[in-house]
Amino acid sequence: MKHELVKLSHGDLLVLLAFFGTIVWIGAKFVRTKGKILDFLLGGRALTLPVFVLTLFSTWYGGILGVGEFGFSYGISSWILQGVPYYIFAAIFAVVFAKRARRAEVVTIPEQLEKIYGKKVSYLGAIFTGVLSCPAPYVLMFAILLQIITGWTLFPCLLVGTLFSFFYLWFGGFKADVATDVFFGIVMIFGFMVILPFLYMKYGGVDFLVQNLPDLHLKWHGGNSAQFIIMWFFIALWTFIEPTFYQRCYAAQDEKVAEQGIFISIGFWFLFDIMTVIAALYSKAIFHNLDQPMMAYPLLADLVLPSVWKGIFFAGMFATILSTLNSQLFVSATSLGRDLCWKVTGDSEKTEIRWIRMGMIVAALLCLWMAYRMPSVVRLWYTIGTVIVPGLLVAMVSTFFKKMYIPSNWMLATMVTGFSVSLIWLCLGWKSHLGASDYPLGIEPMFPGLFASLLIWGVARVFFTDSTKPSNQV
Repeated sequence: MKHELVKLSHGDLLVLLAFFGTIVWIGAKFVRTKGKILDFLLGGRALTLPVFVLTLFSTWYGGILGVGEFGFSYGISSWILQGVPYYIFAAIFAVVFAKRARRAEVVTIPEQLEKIYGKKVSYLGAIFTGVLSCPAPYVLMFAILLQIITGWTLFPCLLVGTLFSFFYLWFGGFKADVATDVFFGIVMIFGFMVILPFLYMKYGGVDFLVQNLPDLHLKWHGGNSAQFIIMWFFIALWTFIEPTFYQRCYAAQDEKVAEQGIFISIGFWFLFDIMTVIAALYSKAIFHNLDQPMMAYPLLADLVLPSVWKGIFFAGMFATILSTLNSQLFVSATSLGRDLCWKVTGDSEKTEIRWIRMGMIVAALLCLWMAYRMPSVVRLWYTIGTVIVPGLLVAMVSTFFKKMYIPSNWMLATMVTGFSVSLIWLCLGWKSHLGASDYPLGIEPMFPGLFASLLIWGVARVFFTDSTKPSNQV
């Protein structure tokens, strides 16, 4: 797929060169770092509140081109679908799960599953977590931005996006991830702040938007069906099993930092959403139609911003993408390398970091394949969320509540059933993109998958005896 090139001045290119040079400089600090496994995985559980907030804020907001695509296509409804449900579920996570996760004293989701349900459930959880964390959508977005600057073909751009995060994670692990995320968080906020004044000065404010936007773009539902809206709320349940959420909680200094940090991050997400939605509305009002709505932000910046400022805005988009790409690549590598391969082989503790690095190679290859085979950010989000959430949600949530416990074999069946039903349902209606018209009974695949997993869990609860509850429930 070819994308329209944007025009960057020498000043813009110098800004981007300084941006990427700073990342290399930060990453280079970790090249000779040698630490214990807890330092490599969680930075020694030492995240302070400011660092926790900046790294969680930046990590959980990587899909900037997808956000632009949604905003251009659906108007303020994009905030309802991509903002509100995540605030709600993040707040629930903070109240219900954050302290419990920190108290668990584990280092990964599969390890938490193993603590309650044993190795088989943990191994399957590692596979699901590795796929769920696969940063294919973010590698694709990085590649598209690089494409419109350089004119290269897609694959080399995908390769550069993957390898760029690879080098500092390879040496520094979680500490390198956090250090770069703090920098990314600052750049992404400033990057989007710069475009709004230029839009207002050139086109005006609310009156311009009202006069030039389709009516549906100013309605909360955006013309979408009830099932479409409900489906995206269900996809936001992803928050309850989001590996980077748990990783940050596991790495927090204490339970208070984990809980308060999420609430503060919600405020940052809200403010950033306001900026991104306004920018997307301006893009729709100015361009009206785009063959590739994913290009809404880059083309808007190319039209409106002068030299240097355009470079800052593009740096903000790159920062938004990379902040999530590197975190998810590391989590995926840990799940596939440490929690699956290392534990299955029973290798010595001295090889733990080596297995994580091998997992990084596998995760990188997986995301390259997925991004190349399915070059649509929104469809990648949709597909991964649709098949993995039903397989992992019940299992992960139940680790926190004794009353939800079921025997390990039943939980394994719950996970396999939820995943399989959603996958089969998805494949049967694969010709559709986001609508439900081609799916059996016109139902989105996630719903039957969740129903099936809850049904198996419910049957197990009926025949479950209290005497077999684990004593180590977190």
